[in-house]
Amino acid sequence: MDQELPAIFSPRLSLVSLSPACLAACLEGDAAEASRLLGVAIPPEFLAERWLLELRLGDLRADPSWQPWLLRAVVLRATGEMIGHIGFHTPPAPDYLDALAPGGIEMGYTIYPAHQRQGYATEAASALMAWAEQRGQRRFVLSISPGNEPSQRIARRLGFAKVGEQVDEIDGVEEVLVRDVGGAAQG
Repeated sequence: MDQELPAIFSPRLSLVSLSPACLAACLEGDAAEASRLLGVAIPPEFLAERWLLELRLGDLRADPSWQPWLLRAVVLRATGEMIGHIGFHTPPAPDYLDALAPGGIEMGYTIYPAHQRQGYATEAASALMAWAEQRGQRRFVLSISPGNEPSQRIARRLGFAKVGEQVDEIDGVEEVLVRDVGGAAQG
């Protein structure tokens, strides 16, 4: 099921959903087809993230209804260039968040080095959270390595607070940070 979803817009960015067909084309190394499907050029940095492409394509093949919540290209509106990606790991309220952030939704983001330190990650995260808030979501989660100071600063700027720690099998120790939006139940 390859569905066209509306982009999420912020002042400088478009957050464009990556369809199963686009992800599959990326994994097949067909950047031209992936770019055609997405409507913008796919950068080599994205093609190199095979583990993420495989993970999200598997998620979408298992349940296509997850697509609005998952991976989106971060596109600079002025140039039409893909400068990173953002998305939630699952739809809202997955079981794995019950202990530290019940009812929450976890997101992740990457802005490629040439575009870092320009406020794009903060802008993209704000836009994605606003979109989710319009759909009733009130609790947001980030898992960030204590040594990742740039992401820690972004989280503080967005109003996230540490609620605990976990050990990720790939990334090691991560701080779990939560931001509740008006009326969210405390866990």
